[in-house]
Amino acid sequence: MARIGVFDSGVGGLTVLRALHRRLPDASTVYLGDTARVPYGTKSPEVVIRYTRNNARFLLGHDPHLVVVACNTASAHALEALRRELAVPVIGVIEPGARAAAARTRSGRIGVIGTAGTIASGAYQRALAAAIPGAEVVARACPLFVPLAEEGWTDGEVARLVVERYLGDLRGAIDTLVLGCTHYPLLQQVIAEVLGPEVALVDSAEATAAAVEDALRAIDAAPAPADHRYFVTDVPARFPEIAARFLGHAPERVEQVDV
Repeated sequence: MARIGVFDSGVGGLTVLRALHRRLPDASTVYLGDTARVPYGTKSPEVVIRYTRNNARFLLGHDPHLVVVACNTASAHALEALRRELAVPVIGVIEPGARAAAARTRSGRIGVIGTAGTIASGAYQRALAAAIPGAEVVARACPLFVPLAEEGWTDGEVARLVVERYLGDLRGAIDTLVLGCTHYPLLQQVIAEVLGPEVALVDSAEATAAAVEDALRAIDAAPAPADHRYFVTDVPARFPEIAARFLGHAPERVEQVDV
């Protein structure tokens, strides 16, 4: 059976896991949320790389066929280090999102939104430039989107006002927008309403799941019931509630570990 290891700095990577479950229902998954050290976006690149190595080492103990870095900040700073060091394929969320945006854009005017750390890293800007040379990229940090998603304020007046403040001036300036944070798909509907139907939204979670499916094609896995395990480095009081919002259902069992 194909087994996929997935990690994120917290709960946002559960949107990637949800996309993997939909696309690959027969694959088993092991998810690690480093909730004791979240957020990664405020940490130095050196610290992010160290945390990322710890997370990957834990997942390798579960014998995955590949590892998914379901964290934009970790993908920006640590992906290449993991690819050099691990014996299994490693897939991040930035390259698949950039390729999907390049395939969707009509004009080459692409927006990308993410946390301050992800945007400051320039990783999406570089990936988009490689995927579509000459692209006009507008990169913008939208830090308030994360607490909105975790609080469940993903529609209504508050969400619309925040989205309008961050993105209203992009109407007519871009034709494609990359949701470059794993929290942001929860705000996809209100973002679409603010920007209008002429702007295509690219969900990096869905693009990453498609990249994982491609990578697993070579694995001749025996059919068996899929098994899904969830680990966190800390269990916040509201974790089940927040996890259910991101995953679509509450995880049956969550285990706390020290990585």
